[in-house]
Amino acid sequence: MELDWRAPVDDFSGIDLVLLGTAWDYQDHFAEFLQKLVALEKAGIVVCNPADVVRWNGDKRYLKQLADAGIPTIPTLWLDDAGRSDIAIALDAFEAPRVVVKRQVGAGGLGQQAFSHDALPQPGWRMGLPCMVQPFLPSVVEEGEYTFVFIDSEFSHGVLKRAGKDDYRIQSLYGGYECDYAPEPADLASAQAVISALPFSDPLYARIDMARLPTGELAVMEAELIEPYLYPEQGPRLGELLASAVVKRLR
Repeated sequence: MELDWRAPVDDFSGIDLVLLGTAWDYQDHFAEFLQKLVALEKAGIVVCNPADVVRWNGDKRYLKQLADAGIPTIPTLWLDDAGRSDIAIALDAFEAPRVVVKRQVGAGGLGQQAFSHDALPQPGWRMGLPCMVQPFLPSVVEEGEYTFVFIDSEFSHGVLKRAGKDDYRIQSLYGGYECDYAPEPADLASAQAVISALPFSDPLYARIDMARLPTGELAVMEAELIEPYLYPEQGPRLGELLASAVVKRLR
């Protein structure tokens, strides 16, 4: 059964477990989304992943906590808002030819923008909401972005995501595409370290997205724990692992 997350709690009557999926507008109504998850849990329904996990993961400032735990991350300037001068300052601070601006509460690359010294925002431009500014990693275009899918902290499969022609974004909305990927032991260990650093144990599902730094090590870009696409086409064991994880929680 598929239900809109805005449906009344009574519509979930008789359901033992809710698996979050395709809640594509939650980032624009985050407080309301959290309230619904809490209400479902109070009604005795198992929510996966739980409201506490969603609360932690919904704001990308969680990356600070992962960095404090020793996980390699991309240098980030955290701002309540950003204007043209902030972009210029970030370019100088990172000594980078290009920076990327993202929403702190966002999904799917929506609202993401890239700027350089010779292509600054127009005068008067504002991001208009809390954001993060990071140096652009050339490896995202040259090598791709790596995804590691975990079910109950067990590695399921990897995916290499590549940017489409004349773009740097790897989402299919912008022409990105996916390839099969069998990670080297060192790269898989980097992703497993992110799972171990999470402030809760064994989320039903977790998608760890990483990109390679100039040093050669993988840095976490995002730990996706709310409603990530899990790339079942590249994961022959995914269905079995998900079913086992769901049954365990229903017991």
